[in-house]
Amino acid sequence: MGQDTIAAATPAGGVVALGWLLVALPALSAAVLLLAGRRSDRWGHWLGVLAPGLSFVVGLIALTELLGRPAAERVVDLHLFSWIPAGAFTLDAGLRLDPLSLTFVLLVTFVGTLIHVYSVAYMEEDVDRRRFFAYLNLFVAAMLLLVLADSYLLLFVGWEGVGLASYLLIGFWNHRTPNAVAAKKAFIANRVGDIGLLVAMMIMFSTFGGVSFTTVHAGVAGASKGTLTALGLMLLLAACGKSAQFPLQSWLGDAMAGPTPVSALIHAATMVTAGVYLIVRSAPIFDATPDARLVVAIVGGITLLFGAIVGAAKDDIKKVLAASTMSQIGYMMLAAGLGPIGYAFAIFHLVTHGFFKAGMFLGAGSVMHGMDDQVDMRRFGGLGRYMKITWVTFMAGWLAILGIPPFSGFWSKDKIIEAAFMPVDGSPWRAWVFGTVALVGAGLTAFYMSRLFFMTFEGSKRWRERADGSAQHPHEAPRLMTVPMIVLAVGSVAIGFVLQLGGGLTGWLEPVTGRVEHEASAVLPVWLLMVLTLALVVAGVVLAWRQYATATVPLTPPRATVLTRAARVDLYQDEVNDALLVEPGQHLTRSLVYGDAQVVDGAFAGLAKLTVGLGSVVRTFQTGYARTYAATMLVGVVVLAVIVLAPRF
Repeated sequence: MGQDTIAAATPAGGVVALGWLLVALPALSAAVLLLAGRRSDRWGHWLGVLAPGLSFVVGLIALTELLGRPAAERVVDLHLFSWIPAGAFTLDAGLRLDPLSLTFVLLVTFVGTLIHVYSVAYMEEDVDRRRFFAYLNLFVAAMLLLVLADSYLLLFVGWEGVGLASYLLIGFWNHRTPNAVAAKKAFIANRVGDIGLLVAMMIMFSTFGGVSFTTVHAGVAGASKGTLTALGLMLLLAACGKSAQFPLQSWLGDAMAGPTPVSALIHAATMVTAGVYLIVRSAPIFDATPDARLVVAIVGGITLLFGAIVGAAKDDIKKVLAASTMSQIGYMMLAAGLGPIGYAFAIFHLVTHGFFKAGMFLGAGSVMHGMDDQVDMRRFGGLGRYMKITWVTFMAGWLAILGIPPFSGFWSKDKIIEAAFMPVDGSPWRAWVFGTVALVGAGLTAFYMSRLFFMTFEGSKRWRERADGSAQHPHEAPRLMTVPMIVLAVGSVAIGFVLQLGGGLTGWLEPVTGRVEHEASAVLPVWLLMVLTLALVVAGVVLAWRQYATATVPLTPPRATVLTRAARVDLYQDEVNDALLVEPGQHLTRSLVYGDAQVVDGAFAGLAKLTVGLGSVVRTFQTGYARTYAATMLVGVVVLAVIVLAPRF
C-alpha cells in the first residue's frame, strides 16, 4: 500500500478565523458559573447547556468553510498570540483547524450538548448543580483546546485541563469515600501518562528545536530511528494514561463512581479518546518508526481483550460499560498501530463509538433513575416492559456495538477487523495475530454486551424492596433525559452508514491521514471475514440469551471459573500495581525517611551532641578561683617547655 503526501498548513482566513470562539465560549461560561456563585443557581445550568451548543454552531460554520476548499487547503493554522519568546526559541499560541480536529470538535460539542441537556434533569435535586455545569464546561473547553492546538505544548495545556476536569467531576460527590478515592486514583494514573508527554516534548525540543506540529513533523525525516522510536514510545505512554490502555487502565472502572453524565461525556465519548487523537495526530512520527507503531498495535490488542474479559464478569452496569469502553478504544489503538491503513478507521470507530456508548451510558443513568440508583444488574430484569424508551434507545446502542448491519458499529468496527488481517511485508504473523485478536474481540463484545442487555431489560424481575420496605416501582426518565437518548440512538443507527457514503469520513480525513492506496488484499477474503464476524457475534448473543434471558439469574454471583473470578477483580490489576509500584514505593519512601532520620539528621544531631559534650568538659575547668587558673597556666607552661626542649636531649 502507498500513502500520498499529507496536506501542508495554510494561514486562516474567512470565518475560520473565528475558530478561537470554539474554546472561548465554554471557557467563559465555566468562569461565569464559578465566579457568579449562588446568584446563578436558577439559570446557570442553562448557560452551561448554551455554551457547547454555540461552539457546535461555530464548528458547523468552520466545517462548511473547509468543505468549500480543495482538499489540499483544508489544513488551516490560526495564529492567536506570541506565547513563549525565549531567545532563539519562539512558540506562538495557535489553533489548527483541519478535518481531524473539526471531527473531534463536532463530536465533543454535539454529544456534549446532549449530555448537558440530560444533566439538567439528572442533577435537578443536587444543590451544587451550577458548579457541576461549570466543571462540565471547563472540560469541554479543555478538550477543544487539546484537539485544536497547533503544538504539542498547547495540546499539553488542554491535556492537563481535561485531567483536572475529570478529577473534579469524578470526585464531585467527594463526601463519599469511593468517589474521592476514585478521583485520586484517576489523577495519579493520568500523571504517570503525562510524564510520557513531557519527556516526548523534551525529545522534540532537543531534536527538532521546537514543539509545534509543523516543526516536529517536518523534521522527522532527518531524525535517527532510535530517537523517533523513543519519541513514539513516550507518546504511547501518554496515550495509555489518558485512554485507559494497558497497563494504565485500572482507573477507568473506579471512575464510574462519579455522576453518570460524567461517565457518558468524559469516560465514553471524549476524554478517553484523547490518546487515539494523539497517536493519529503524530502519524508522521509513527510512520517513521515501525517498532513504536507495532507496540501501539500490541497495546491496543491486549487492552481489547482485557476489557472484554473484565466486562463479561462485572455485575455493575456502569463498570461493564467502562470495561467496554476500554475494549473499544483498544480497537481504535489497534487500528492506529496498523499505520496509514488504520488511522482513518480508528477515527471512524471513535465517532460511531461516541454516539452509541454515550447513549448506553445515558441509558444506564435512566435505569438508575428508575431504580433508586441501583447498579447491580442481578437486581434488575424485565425492565424493558416498564421503561420502553430506555429499552429501545439502549437496544440501538447494543446492536451498534455488536456490529449488526446496518447499525453504526458494523461500518466502523468491521473495517478495523479487515485492516487487521492485511499482510505486512516481512512479518506475516501480524495479520493472523492482530486479525484473530480483533475477531475474537467481536465475539466477546457480543457476549458481554448481550449479557448486560438481557440481565437488565429481559428475563424475570429480580428487584428488591426499597430501604424503607416499600415495593420497587421502575419508571421512565423525564423528557429532558429521554430526548438526548433518542437523538443518540438515531446516531447509533445511522451515523455509521452516513459517514461511509462515498468514502465520506475516511475521504474527509485524507489531508491529515493521507490517501492510502491498497496494493494487497487481506489474508482472508472480505466476505469470509464478514461471515466469521457475524457468526461469532450471533454465537455470543445466543450464549448470553440462554444464560441470562431464559435461565434463572442467581442474585448472588456464583463461584464460577478461575478466569471469571479474576475478571471480577479486574484480572488483579490493582494487586499487580500494588506489588510492582505501590509497595516498592512505600518501602523506598520508608527507607529514605529512615536514612534521612538516622544518617543525615543523625550526623548533624551527633555533631551537636559532641559540641555540647565538649563544652560540658571545658566548663568543668571554669571554677572562678584564681589559684586554679594559675595552676592551669603553670601546667601549660611546663608542657610547652617539655615540647620545646625535648628534641635537644
